[in-house]
Amino acid sequence: MSHPHPELPDPPAPPKGGLRIVPLGGLGEIGRNMTVFEYGGRLLIVDCGVLFPETEQPGIDLILPDFEYIRERLDDIEAVILTHGHEDHIGAVPYLLRERRDIPLVGSRLTLALLEAKLTEHRIKPVTDVVAEGGHRTFGPFGCEFLAVNHSIPDALAVAVRTPAGLVLHTGDFKMDQLPLDGRLTDLPGFARLGADGIDLLMSDSTNAEVSGFVTSERNIGPVVDEVFRTAQERLIVACFASHIHRVQQVLDAAVANGRKVCFVGRSMVRNMGVARELGYLSVPEGVMVDQKEIDDIPGDRLVLVCTGSQGEPMSALSRMANRDHSIRITERDTVMLASSLIPGNENAVNRVINGLTRWGARVVHKGNALVHVSGHASAGELLYVLNVTKPANFMPIHGEWRHLRAHAKLAALTGVPEEGVVIAEDGVVVDLVDGRASIVGAVPAGYVYVDGLSVGEVTETSLKDRRILGEEGFVSIVVGIDSTSGKLVAGPEVHARGAGIVNEDFDAVIARIEDVLRDAAGNGVNDLHQIGQLIRRTVGKWVSDNYRRRPMIVPVVVEV
Repeated sequence: MSHPHPELPDPPAPPKGGLRIVPLGGLGEIGRNMTVFEYGGRLLIVDCGVLFPETEQPGIDLILPDFEYIRERLDDIEAVILTHGHEDHIGAVPYLLRERRDIPLVGSRLTLALLEAKLTEHRIKPVTDVVAEGGHRTFGPFGCEFLAVNHSIPDALAVAVRTPAGLVLHTGDFKMDQLPLDGRLTDLPGFARLGADGIDLLMSDSTNAEVSGFVTSERNIGPVVDEVFRTAQERLIVACFASHIHRVQQVLDAAVANGRKVCFVGRSMVRNMGVARELGYLSVPEGVMVDQKEIDDIPGDRLVLVCTGSQGEPMSALSRMANRDHSIRITERDTVMLASSLIPGNENAVNRVINGLTRWGARVVHKGNALVHVSGHASAGELLYVLNVTKPANFMPIHGEWRHLRAHAKLAALTGVPEEGVVIAEDGVVVDLVDGRASIVGAVPAGYVYVDGLSVGEVTETSLKDRRILGEEGFVSIVVGIDSTSGKLVAGPEVHARGAGIVNEDFDAVIARIEDVLRDAAGNGVNDLHQIGQLIRRTVGKWVSDNYRRRPMIVPVVVEV
């Protein structure tokens, strides 16, 4: 079993006749999925997604893959294949196209339609190539076959990549629901056919590798949704992912059966459901939809609102409702249904939203107390099926945190994949497939690229550390005026604090210390402004630490007079 090492060297030149695989995201994390394949000097990219920030990344909107590895080779990219339309697989495409606008985008009809709607907001007109299950395409040296997979969004695809170095099957995100709502099964016969041909490397979704058994069918949720509708006293507010078309379809069907009107709330929900409806993936009965401007005229017991915010996102419609910062006000007889799984790391944010809604008297139905969502990812039993029918010579778990990757690797070993053929990599680790054997050969940079408003990549880890300190400990500023010739104090010190838990009057005790330190410095001939600032920072920092056991940001402002 091949494991990554924290100090891997730079990779050697790509092997002649070999296939190089470089994951730039999605390994060791949930999101930011992006993999680069290289053969004969040409590149093929599978997925290009975003990761959503956590609480220790304040102010960040999105996290992108690091494009540095391919930035000097943009002209070598044959195409970007998109396995499905979730943000963690397509969300970074607009930022990649800023680097080269004519990169061909390849995906299913729905995937590309959702992406094109997003690209319109970025004022980008993409070059697209619509494919479907059973289809074949050739991009330079890469022969690609597309296979249907079942997921929590319609039209998801796996892709088999053929080069002279061998056959790679990349599953994308998938599960094996045997009674899918759209009747579209994961193509196990196709997987088995490829396995009979000889799969040199299987790259398979690991998100639920720790979960035993099989994922519950989406059909089992229907009766639960119906029950929630029947027992809702007033308005029913359903929060789910803006891409979960199957769940929205169940809500629409239940609304019709219970005589309710439906209103989509939130820009992404309106946009995505409009695309799905236009392409025929969402069936909307006549007369059931209403505009948000009309909802005040509809009795609460005849209304359903479908919005985003199931993950507690601060700016989502549901979070704003919970905080009383939305035009839709929660009342005591409302019912709120969070119809989605809980992404790891979002627990606190979701609990805050649930508590906020409950505070205003709403009844909140969520995965913790009702079967209102099932995962879109295959559990261990399904992953074993795939491993057994594909019989890969080498296996590389993808799309998951470390614990998921390792659990999936153990499943592969149980099915007979040779120990030396199981490759556990992480973002940036370079894997070469040569003569039928996959092995780790080095690593390239694959860090986080932060999007903060209009800036991309300008926020660094140091900036985030400063933001965390400011948010947790506050800051103390000290303004002094220094004679430019003698270095003597001629004005101040003026000390001010914000968020540090110290009132300004308390700083009288440290002002004398600052004056003493600056007097000594001037006597020793110190007149460098930076040195003076450092002396002030150390003096105040030690005083605050000794007296308050706090570590606020100390900001000295030294002005020459």
